[in-house]
Amino acid sequence: MNQTRLIVAAVALVAVLFAAANAFFTVAQDKQALVLQFGAPVRVVKDPGLQFKLPFVQNVLYFEKRLLDFDDTPREIVLGDQNRVVVDVFARYRIVDPLAFFTTARNEFGMRQRLANAVQSNLQNTFGGVPLQALLTDRRSDLMRQITAGVVGETRNFGIEVVDVRIMRADLPPDNSNAIYARMQTEREREARQARAEGAEGAQRIRAEADRERTVLLAEAQRQASVTRAEGDKEAADIYARTYNANAEFYAFWRSLEAYRRAIGDTNATIVLSPDSEFFRYFRERGVNVPAPARR
Repeated sequence: MNQTRLIVAAVALVAVLFAAANAFFTVAQDKQALVLQFGAPVRVVKDPGLQFKLPFVQNVLYFEKRLLDFDDTPREIVLGDQNRVVVDVFARYRIVDPLAFFTTARNEFGMRQRLANAVQSNLQNTFGGVPLQALLTDRRSDLMRQITAGVVGETRNFGIEVVDVRIMRADLPPDNSNAIYARMQTEREREARQARAEGAEGAQRIRAEADRERTVLLAEAQRQASVTRAEGDKEAADIYARTYNANAEFYAFWRSLEAYRRAIGDTNATIVLSPDSEFFRYFRERGVNVPAPARR
């Protein structure tokens, strides 16, 4: 009898412990929980720590608080200029309302399908109105912000917060690449020819301007030189005149000496002159005895 009671008590204790174990659950710091009762959500638990639920009747689903990644399948998009590009997009989001998330998508796999539809529709709506060149300039950042805003608006009731949407890669389809590359090369060559023509025109204009300035400068310099020479000649003539008027005899003597110096100088030339030559007129007038013709 006592042994039977012990067995019953042990079984009851195990049942109580098992029920107690099923009555408590723990929410980690990076998790949030949704308590279900017979498959229907009854409450959301976002605070970490030990929590209580009805044993055997309620169960718990855990959801991430951290950012989650969404990598979409590369898709072909038709741009505004009818070019086609294969775009590979990724997004980051977090679960902010586990109840709405569970009601809408049940799990992350279901949410991936809804996110893919939202990203695809906004990608096509935004890129469908711009040319290929817009994806190669700074305008790309503005387009991505526009796509992100559109995805956020579509997924606002899904219990998630889309933080960012970005393009990992945008490639041309193989059948379009060669034609587009050829067209881009032709356009670059045209721009290069235009740039060279504009450069040659600018160079010619600069050379013409430099030649004109050179001609003007030379003419001005020659005019200034002529004026300076004329002023110098005038001043020299004035000096000669003042010198002559001050002492005519000395001036005549100095001019004769200058003539002798220029005619004879330090050379070894031989000069043959008559004693009554005009060259020695100044000495004869002054009573100087001019020797017979000599050689120097």
